[in-house]
Amino acid sequence: MSVDATPNTGAPAIPHPAWRLPLLGDILGVNVRTPLQNSVSIGRELGPIFERNVVGNRFVFVSGADMVADLSDESRFAKHLAPGVKALRGIGGDGLFTAYNSEPNWAKAHNLLAPAFSQTAMRSYHRTMLDVAGELVAYWDRHGTDSPIDVSADMTKLTLETIGRTGFSYSFDSFEREEQHPFVKAMIGTLSHSQRTTFLKSTALGRRLARRADQRDDVRKAYMAEVVDEVIRARRENPGGAHEDLLELMLRAARENDPNRIDELNIRHQVVTFLVAGHETTSGALSFALYYLSQNPEVLAKAQAEVDAVWGTEEPAFEKIVKLRYVRRVLDESLRLWPTAPAYARAARQDTTLIGKYPMKKGDWMLVLIPSLHRDPVWGNNPEAFDPDRFLPANIKARPAHTYKPFGTGERACIGRQFAIHEAVLVLGTILQKYTVEPDPEYRLKVVERLTLMPEGFTLSVRRR
Repeated sequence: MSVDATPNTGAPAIPHPAWRLPLLGDILGVNVRTPLQNSVSIGRELGPIFERNVVGNRFVFVSGADMVADLSDESRFAKHLAPGVKALRGIGGDGLFTAYNSEPNWAKAHNLLAPAFSQTAMRSYHRTMLDVAGELVAYWDRHGTDSPIDVSADMTKLTLETIGRTGFSYSFDSFEREEQHPFVKAMIGTLSHSQRTTFLKSTALGRRLARRADQRDDVRKAYMAEVVDEVIRARRENPGGAHEDLLELMLRAARENDPNRIDELNIRHQVVTFLVAGHETTSGALSFALYYLSQNPEVLAKAQAEVDAVWGTEEPAFEKIVKLRYVRRVLDESLRLWPTAPAYARAARQDTTLIGKYPMKKGDWMLVLIPSLHRDPVWGNNPEAFDPDRFLPANIKARPAHTYKPFGTGERACIGRQFAIHEAVLVLGTILQKYTVEPDPEYRLKVVERLTLMPEGFTLSVRRR
């Protein structure tokens, strides 16, 4: 990657960390376990645009609201697969998240699967989401009365089960297991491996050093493919029933020779994509929301009062989910502070200039650092503070466009956004309806990175209301 921005061109130079080393670049202070949080810290010092050179690989990070708005112009910029995302092609192939823009299966799958996220389709998922939330409640009733619950682990159980059943009519029996499902263990291992070796494998020596770790990762990827093949095989062997889910849309298109049909391998890639992306980011969002609720008693009380007023003690109908407007603002504010998919890359379609200052040649790309964007001065004087009222309609209207990007941007933005929001608000509402939650007073937020973000070691004590 290159961004031609030097004093010789008349463009302002892009700052970089001090103490750049020959050959190695900006490696001082780099932690392979927390590269995102390292970059956010560097951005606080260097400003809304800066570069990092790591072993010959140049990355330009942007977070200024004006720059992100410019990069959101679809006529000039498009999605780019950053190295960390490109590394996931081993499991996602040309699925929706990891496909190159030029690959035909991306557009086919998008056209084919878009109806699965329509209002009508969302209604059909509501019952399943309620059932899985009910299983979480039963699980907490069995396990959460004597000892604190592991929030992130249990949110992962819930979201994996939800996407498995709604998307593929397949149960992982998440709440019948004491340990995490092996698919989750394999997925976490693959995501972590991808993040930790992306820079390492940019050199021949690094690729050699990573060889043994790559072999272990190949085993994880093979297992994930095996699980997905079993999901597809189970459907093929039992095609009856009223399946109207993501898998049925893909299989039906193949049977009926639909113009948007995708091949067998791409069906696997799409299933993997939805199983991973469809539960990993939402479980993180729920975990962060519960963290902030537990740390802000006045917000917790207000959210609980809204649930009592809107839902009462009854199971909520589909229409009542969107009526939890304050709970939705809690979710939005949690995603502002810790967007669980924390960065995306944008590449220039043609030679252009970013905000009239920084020349970019066709193919040059930059990484949007979303946590830093969400702390831009447009968010007010204290952007680190948790305040759901930032998302009151009047406050949203007063902010510039393109300042809130937890689901990406443009035609390659998250296709499952409405699914994730409906699920997350439903689950938060259910927890608030059923339980009083109490935090560990000694806990301090620690964020683990595996391309997505998740609170680590976060527990809650819960008791029935």
